[in-house]
Amino acid sequence: MISIENVAKTFTLHTQGGVVLPVMAGASLQVAKGECVALTGVSGSGKSTLMRMIHGNYLAASGSIRIGKTEIVGAEPRTLLALRRDTLGYVSQFLRVVPRVATRDVVAEPLRVLGVPAEQALARAEAMLSRLNIPERLWSLSPTTFSGGEQQRVNIARGFIHAYPAMLLDEPTASLDATNRAVVLDLIHEAKARGAAIIGIFHDVEARRAVADREVDVTGFTVGLAA
Repeated sequence: MISIENVAKTFTLHTQGGVVLPVMAGASLQVAKGECVALTGVSGSGKSTLMRMIHGNYLAASGSIRIGKTEIVGAEPRTLLALRRDTLGYVSQFLRVVPRVATRDVVAEPLRVLGVPAEQALARAEAMLSRLNIPERLWSLSPTTFSGGEQQRVNIARGFIHAYPAMLLDEPTASLDATNRAVVLDLIHEAKARGAAIIGIFHDVEARRAVADREVDVTGFTVGLAA
């Protein structure tokens, strides 16, 4: 479902005379339906860089990244937007939303853009918020006013509201207490059971061991850190 073949990444330092800095080369990885692969490696080894290339936020210098039948490298913006809308889910570390939009609407939005009727989308959003222990009194408020842990749970609710065939999870259990951490791990197991292919970064070792089928150390792909 997710196929990464011989991917390389460079950064151009425009403030330093346009110096081109190679940071990753030869990254290759395959993730099957129903499989969760954890990216590991020391800080700065490129875990987030690789994930951002898969999501299309960073441009790969060369190689191939495919989600299903869609090629990410060199894809048109509208192709990436369509992929993110119905195929590739992403739970980031940080909540980025339009200010003053109610939490229930933030969570329901991925369903609304897929054409799900408002009433049905909001009902599913509220059920997800309840499951993640966000109090009902907060549903009509903007999540920008919430604590870090509450914002992370809103991120997770939004990321799991639709049954994406492929998912990227960047520290999904960070900032969570034991109760909500268990809920997130259950959501990941349920996504795997329905056939989602998942790539995740988990600094929480116990969480990683609980959901990952295997680990891939990205250090070997990183220019300057490779063994």
